[in-house]
Amino acid sequence: MMRSMYSAVSGLKTHQTRMDVIGNNIANVNTVAFKSSSVTFSDILYQTTSNASGANATTGTGGVNAKQIGLGTTAAATKVSITSAGASETTGNPFDIRLTDKNSTNFFIVNNGSENVFTRSGSFYVDGSGNLCMSSTGYTVMGWQVDETTGEIRKDTVSALRIMQEKNLTSAPEATTQATIAGVLDENDADVKSDAGKVMNLNFYDNLGYQYTAKFAIKATAKDGEYTVELTSILDSNNKNITEGFTQAQMKEIFGNTDTETTVASYSTTLAGCGYTYNPATGKLTDDTDGAEVTVNANGTISKAGVDTGKTIKDVFGVSDGNLKNIQNSIAAGNTDYVFKDVANADGTHSYQVVKKSATNLLKFNTEDGKFNSIGGGTDKSVELNLNTTSLNANGNFANITVDFSQCLNYSGKSTIGADAGAVDGTTGKGRKLGAMTGIFIDTSGRIYGTYDNGNTELLGQIAVAQFSNASGLEKVGESCYRTTLNSGEFDGIGVEISADGSSMTTGELEMSNVDLSSEFTSMITTQRGFQANSRVITTSDTLLEELVNLKR
Repeated sequence: MMRSMYSAVSGLKTHQTRMDVIGNNIANVNTVAFKSSSVTFSDILYQTTSNASGANATTGTGGVNAKQIGLGTTAAATKVSITSAGASETTGNPFDIRLTDKNSTNFFIVNNGSENVFTRSGSFYVDGSGNLCMSSTGYTVMGWQVDETTGEIRKDTVSALRIMQEKNLTSAPEATTQATIAGVLDENDADVKSDAGKVMNLNFYDNLGYQYTAKFAIKATAKDGEYTVELTSILDSNNKNITEGFTQAQMKEIFGNTDTETTVASYSTTLAGCGYTYNPATGKLTDDTDGAEVTVNANGTISKAGVDTGKTIKDVFGVSDGNLKNIQNSIAAGNTDYVFKDVANADGTHSYQVVKKSATNLLKFNTEDGKFNSIGGGTDKSVELNLNTTSLNANGNFANITVDFSQCLNYSGKSTIGADAGAVDGTTGKGRKLGAMTGIFIDTSGRIYGTYDNGNTELLGQIAVAQFSNASGLEKVGESCYRTTLNSGEFDGIGVEISADGSSMTTGELEMSNVDLSSEFTSMITTQRGFQANSRVITTSDTLLEELVNLKR
């Protein structure tokens, strides 16, 4: 009789334990990534009042089973439903990450300051030190760093992912190494036929991220389908010409393989009231006072009978300050890059002309279909813009640029030809300025990338995950975290890449609790009835004891 009471007491305790677990499940119905638990019961010791006996052939009697009386129940195990994923909740936060398992149950690895623990809760944020952390506890998220030598992930012992550290806030600049000239060049374009030519600007970057503009001029020649391409200047970001004062030989070292003479300006009359008269029929310049012939010197000055008059070609012909300066610089440098000379024209008349000697490349098109043929006088489709010269690249900040002309066409119509940095694919060798971070995103394999305002995307690290042979054997330590036990399997300190077995990470989503309220309420009912039945056993046993006590009356 006493046995029944104590058995019922064990039933009450066990059902209370089950009710505790159910209550905890329901309390965490909205806890991120919470895993529900369930309790299994087992019977306990049995008191044997009579052992079993076998059959007796002598007496012809059969065997008798043992007589055993049970002594109650106990909670055999509390099982965590850890492999069952909860539903997804969309948050839109880029640092909220949901784990989607394929073959194994994955866990984020976080560090609480003294040890690595594991969690399914992917609600993260970036703290004041730039570390990726759990938003609920501040535990740092662990992963792999980028190998600075290769630029790839180095899968070594996990460490804190400090994604917003100083070196990640900027992206290194890159020098432009390739450029593409593309579009239509109309042979009837007035600019192409002018002395200045059709102007093209190529914007490029040096190794330090400073921007420059190379200015080219395309000019028609006397032959159909052939044009000259000349580098006229290179401007820095302050619009200063860094090739100013360069000789034709120095410009040829940078761009061009052919010497070409171009008439910059032509003069057949003198300025009114200058005191001199130019006769285009004879090509002679005379003094208005006495009709004596005067001499135009190579440096642009005017002399009479070997004596300097104090006048220049600017005063007499109206030559611009820039052209006069170029002519004088050429004389001072001992070259003939710019000259002012008398030229006999085809119609028999004369004119004074400012003639510039340029370094050019010959651009050829097929006259049959207008398609590109070659650049540079050979069969090449590209030429080098050689910026790595002594005169230009004293600081070593420039890189040579391969300029591809193969995308040019020589058609009739509006000229659309232009220059763009980068190869034909539009990205390779384009060059970039120093970039400032504008955002961070995480892909499905846990790789963390930074995006920058110079167009760069750089790998910053990778979130590692842990997998266990028996994930249900992990110990819950609170705060949505777990710790390894002897029955869960050990963590090797390195972790695995989540995509190794087809699993993935999804940003902007969180895993919800996997508690099923319908199952919990059903379990609550059966638990209540079980507790109620056990309490009835106690009251009934008490009634029997009372009857036994009443026998003495």
